[in-house]
Amino acid sequence: MFTTKSPEVGLNTASTSGSPLQTVDRALQILLSFSDSRTDWGVTELAEAFELNPSTSQRLLAALASRGFLTADPYSRRYSLGPALWHMAALWERGGGLARLAEQVIAELAAATGRTATFTVPDGFYVRCIAAVDGLSGPVRSHPLVGDLYPAHAGATSRAYFAFLDPLVRRNMLAGRPFARYTEITEVDEDALEVLLRETYKAGWAYSEGEYDATTRAIAVPVRIGTKPIGSLTLVEPKIYDYDDDLHDHLPALQAAAEQFASLLASNQARAHRDWRRGRSRAPRPPIDRA
Repeated sequence: MFTTKSPEVGLNTASTSGSPLQTVDRALQILLSFSDSRTDWGVTELAEAFELNPSTSQRLLAALASRGFLTADPYSRRYSLGPALWHMAALWERGGGLARLAEQVIAELAAATGRTATFTVPDGFYVRCIAAVDGLSGPVRSHPLVGDLYPAHAGATSRAYFAFLDPLVRRNMLAGRPFARYTEITEVDEDALEVLLRETYKAGWAYSEGEYDATTRAIAVPVRIGTKPIGSLTLVEPKIYDYDDDLHDHLPALQAAAEQFASLLASNQARAHRDWRRGRSRAPRPPIDRA
């Protein structure tokens, strides 16, 4: 907690022209402003960007640093993210926070589509299922899906993640690796797989019918924060079950769920990105086509 009493690291509500809650909100905005392209702040720079006076900027940064949320470089006097955030993130992950958040989204998706919905995250040369909710037709396998690993070269679930990696990063990961054949239609040729991954990137989604599991069909989309994929959302159906609709009909719902989940993870749901220097809001930039 930040206080307004400590002369060293406290926040003077008079100098910040707001209530203690407004001061806390400003501190949280500072933490949320860090990104891949914004890795540190200087006092004056932060003051200009957030329309604060320099003394208020210094107090905010010093308060966050005193609790370990930021760390100050003694030479440049610039502030970057600190170990307290790593500690909190580790607690959240170990406590199943990501899986619980995913379940909120995929439970609605499974109920709306009647199919089993899953969320997977990268795990080396695989993606690993950390959340799954069965559809109306019941489980697609005899064992729970959570914990299952899906190889990079087989199936929509993994392709929806690996296709959206930087192509050079992906090649370095997969080049020269032997690919196991799981079914008759599993792609095991490295060049043909790269073509398939590029096609998936251009389409924005992946579909498979028995590449990894001969008894199921799946359609999947990436979950991305900005342009970076952090996992994939998938709808799966068993081939033996007759549905009144086609799996492809639910692609818009799947894409909407992925966007909703990404917004939850980015902590910017239903908000535009504020341009602090211009004092107005702007829409996020579209992703760059790397293909």
